[in-house]
Amino acid sequence: MFLSYVLFFVRTQSVSVIFLLHVLLTEAITELPSCKESDYHFEYTDCDVLGSRWRVAIPNKPETCTGLPDPVKGTHCTFTCNEGEYLDMSTQQCQKCTEGTYSLGTGVAFDEWDSLPTGFISHGISMNLGDTHINCSNSTWIPKGDYIASNTDECTSTLSYAVSLKKPGSVSFQYFYPDNHMFFEFYVQNDQCQSTDSQRRWMKISESDWDVHYIELNSGNNVLYWRTTGFSLAANTAKPVLLKNIAISGVSYTSECFHCKPGTYSDKRGAAHCIPCPANSYSNKGATMCQPCEADKYSGIGSGTCLQRPPCKTTDYFYTHTPCDSSGQTQLMYKWIEPKICSESVEGAVPLPASGEMMACPPCNPGFFSNNTSNCEPCPHGFYSNGTECSECPAGTEPDMGFEYKWWNKMPSNMRSTVFSSEYRSTERSTGWEVAGEYIYTTPSNQDSDYTMLTLTVPGYSLPNSLKEDNDRAQLSRITFVFETQCTADCKLQFMAGQNEWSNIVESWSGTTGKQSYSYLIKSNSTVSFTWGFQRTGIFSTANEYSSDYAKIYSVHVTNVIGGVASECRQCALAAVDSDSACVPCPPGHYMLNGTGVCKSCPSNTIIRPEQPIGEKACIPCGPNTYSNEGRSVCMSDCTLSLHHKGEMLNYDFFTLANVTGFQSSPRFTSKGLQYFHHFSVALCGTENRPLASCVENVTESKRDVKGYLCQSTIVPSEVRGQSVVSSQPFSIGDTLIGVTTDSKFDDISSLDGNFPVESELPDVIFYYRSRETTQACKNGRSASIRLRCDPTVTLKNHVSLPSNCSEGTCDGCSFHFLWRSPYACPLCSERNYKEIVSACIQGIQRTTYVWQQPLRCTGGVSLPPQKISACVTLDFWLKFGVSIGTMAAILLITISCYFWKRTRKLQYKYSKLMMTAGDKECELPAADSCAIMEGEDAEDDLIYLSKKSFFTKIKSFSRERTSDGFDSVPLKSSAAQEMEMN
Repeated sequence: MFLSYVLFFVRTQSVSVIFLLHVLLTEAITELPSCKESDYHFEYTDCDVLGSRWRVAIPNKPETCTGLPDPVKGTHCTFTCNEGEYLDMSTQQCQKCTEGTYSLGTGVAFDEWDSLPTGFISHGISMNLGDTHINCSNSTWIPKGDYIASNTDECTSTLSYAVSLKKPGSVSFQYFYPDNHMFFEFYVQNDQCQSTDSQRRWMKISESDWDVHYIELNSGNNVLYWRTTGFSLAANTAKPVLLKNIAISGVSYTSECFHCKPGTYSDKRGAAHCIPCPANSYSNKGATMCQPCEADKYSGIGSGTCLQRPPCKTTDYFYTHTPCDSSGQTQLMYKWIEPKICSESVEGAVPLPASGEMMACPPCNPGFFSNNTSNCEPCPHGFYSNGTECSECPAGTEPDMGFEYKWWNKMPSNMRSTVFSSEYRSTERSTGWEVAGEYIYTTPSNQDSDYTMLTLTVPGYSLPNSLKEDNDRAQLSRITFVFETQCTADCKLQFMAGQNEWSNIVESWSGTTGKQSYSYLIKSNSTVSFTWGFQRTGIFSTANEYSSDYAKIYSVHVTNVIGGVASECRQCALAAVDSDSACVPCPPGHYMLNGTGVCKSCPSNTIIRPEQPIGEKACIPCGPNTYSNEGRSVCMSDCTLSLHHKGEMLNYDFFTLANVTGFQSSPRFTSKGLQYFHHFSVALCGTENRPLASCVENVTESKRDVKGYLCQSTIVPSEVRGQSVVSSQPFSIGDTLIGVTTDSKFDDISSLDGNFPVESELPDVIFYYRSRETTQACKNGRSASIRLRCDPTVTLKNHVSLPSNCSEGTCDGCSFHFLWRSPYACPLCSERNYKEIVSACIQGIQRTTYVWQQPLRCTGGVSLPPQKISACVTLDFWLKFGVSIGTMAAILLITISCYFWKRTRKLQYKYSKLMMTAGDKECELPAADSCAIMEGEDAEDDLIYLSKKSFFTKIKSFSRERTSDGFDSVPLKSSAAQEMEMN
């Protein structure tokens, strides 16, 4: 232990101390044997401020020998060796590497991944989500021989390597990153805690095969980080990121050369790299040449061993056709799959079928013609063909440019076939898809888990002259293909579209699918690559049990392609000056009459369909409460609405809700516990130049941006990438407004009231949208309805809720429904929404106040009238006045009653006297002086009632006026009348 400590002290102290200790040690341990060259090795001390260092001898095993060489002054710290050289520490001179070895000079390389190389650390970051702890200890990078593969789950996995550079250097590596459901970043942190720029750390999706990444490093300590996080909502996991050939330069020196790994060799001195062995050969570690495999064995490129050749089977060959000859004939050919690994001489091997069967060549594809050499050539510009001969488009038409492949005698020049292993790394297979006359199909592969890829590349798209270039509703392009699959296992066919071969997966089909057609709308000129990938099974196996499974594509048609050919001519409008002039677009809001080039205006409030505008059917009426824009391309809503409801006119103004609004679903979790949300962005309504809702994918460099009225993206917590928002998988829910109404069903879209039970008498206003983008699950595209409900109690402007039974806003993935509660969704206030309250008369003043009727279910509109003040008379005055008038009326009534009572008594007496006198002399008229009672006579003493009279009759008799002589006029009855009355 003492000796070890002394040696450590020697390596770290100054020159004078080193010599002193050397003398002391020499005297102290003279009894040990002398050291040989094999007992020690040389190392350099740390550099001082002047860049100097010392070379010291370090025993391989402490306390085993004595007599180590004295320390000597070493090379300067900036000293380096070239590639293919190493520093011989005994002579401190650069020497060339011997055969079978290699050197990077001032760097280190890692190209063997049988295990994790020394210095590399891989670990998964465990996630704590509330009370839930997710164990990610097994989510690490896995060495797989020639490369290392990342994790594929939702945990964050980091691969790191620390290196100390004596001078500025660099790091380079090859990577394969095919899946945008995987977050992949690479960054460097130096000893000044400076990290790679966040904008440069995110890696680009691989375009076709392995990509190379290079970054410069500062001198000093550097830590390299490769970090991934998988994120896939589908049942399939994300595809891993692959790394290989990591090279770091900037170290001061390398004191030894590295042996070539198995499967490679170097046959010259001073090699910087080793050469892979060719196919059907092998090599061991440190080989100077490759050894050929035996006749009954085979190997791939760069193989360290040879494998036994299996007997050939029917799955080891495929059939194709030769090019057409001058007589229009082609031969059916059978070929071995290359590279050929099977043996025909082994017992039980299947021989290759005989080739040479002649058959008629299929015609050329539309837009091409057959020349004298039996090759298919494209028709000149302005011509079209059905595959036989070219014809010029007649006047009033234009060629419909594109690519249409429906005959497969030869692989088109803009198509290529590749084969990738189950982890999407390239194999040696050269045949994946092969032409077969009426279709192109997948050939058998070495492993059932391999991917056979077919890629179609186009230069771009251009709208024809007959369509307005600035028509935002015009269909840029569309790809349509007819296919089928036949499977006995869990096969899968994927269709991808984007900027390169490894683009976004648009649609996938699993299992056996009958012959069918699929169409995809192309919205951007950046989508120039289309790939079909077929995998027979997702389980790795070399048994080839499912080699008979296949996928076939019968036809592919892409429209409006730059540099394409024409299979037909489309009708177009002509300039009015010359009937033979070039095609021009019809004015906005016009369609072409069928059979002519004349443009005719569509009815008002209609739009032109995005396809070829020919015939009256090209005019599409706008939905209820919408209007067409100036270019007649879309229907819009100005955020106002008027409707009749229960005999009243309701006016709405949704301008406050017109701004782009975002809301999220409730949090969801993947199988590993990673939290994510569905984020929705909506632009409800507005003017023609309104900002649209936008959903962006910021995982990869493509930055795909989806715009429309309503779109959705998936949001991952920012901890995954260290940035504010991580958004992926954007798609459009509604890019067209089709109507605004209170009906719960419109244009086959049902916004069922059961999803959002009605809570008031006011109707819900529903905005209906559609998206033109179709998928396998949504053959008619997606649709959405936003139900606006008046709710004055809501304080937040953006209170959007999803159906309780469909927490993601949709139950089928195609039809989305939302409820937007807001006080701004209420109708505008009017006079019927307030009432007046009249106060009591206080000190001669009365106030009239106007208040809203409760519950208030309106917004904006008219304002409450101001308070009114008016003069009045108090209640005490009217009370006193009423009592006085009532008293006077009572006195007057009593007086009148007494007067009439007295008069009635007198009149009854006079009448009785008269009747008695008339009875004495029957049938004689009484004398004139006896017909009345003189004024002043009192008749009250002998009051006789002869008959009963009604009160009305009495009053009537009282009211008779007196005669001019002062007597009352009293009617007399005859004796006959009296007698009748008595009876």
